[in-house]
Amino acid sequence: MRLHWRLVLPVVGLMLFTSETYHSVRFNREIHQSPHRYFWWSSIRLDSDPLKPRTSNAPSCAAETTNCTTWDLQQVWIDPGLLARSLMISALPAFLAGAVLVSAEAHFGVSQVSGFMISMPLLIFTWYYFIGWLVDRWWRRRSQRSQGTGA
Repeated sequence: MRLHWRLVLPVVGLMLFTSETYHSVRFNREIHQSPHRYFWWSSIRLDSDPLKPRTSNAPSCAAETTNCTTWDLQQVWIDPGLLARSLMISALPAFLAGAVLVSAEAHFGVSQVSGFMISMPLLIFTWYYFIGWLVDRWWRRRSQRSQGTGA
């Protein structure tokens, strides 16, 4: 029985995406005590309210120069693990198309979180299906050539 890569690869891609999403949800719960504007999917920052201007939440130290210890954390450094890196590299065209799609939706006020979570599984499935189809096609041609010359 021959393995159909166009069916196996999309399932593996969706399993990788689901696993990284689960890890990201747990991570976001740990770093945020209350509902927060940004959601971190691996090292990708997604804005839940893209039309709202970014404002600083930290008070300014302009009036008091001594013992001023307030600061505003603008970025979080997240090192994507091996799972996230392998998914992002192997499905790079899907992630590039998703970045364009999510940023275009953000200009209309659509949450980047919901846009990403809806579009990326579809794009990943499509990309891996295409790669699996190419592998199956190559394998079929290779086996036809070997049968034609070996008989």
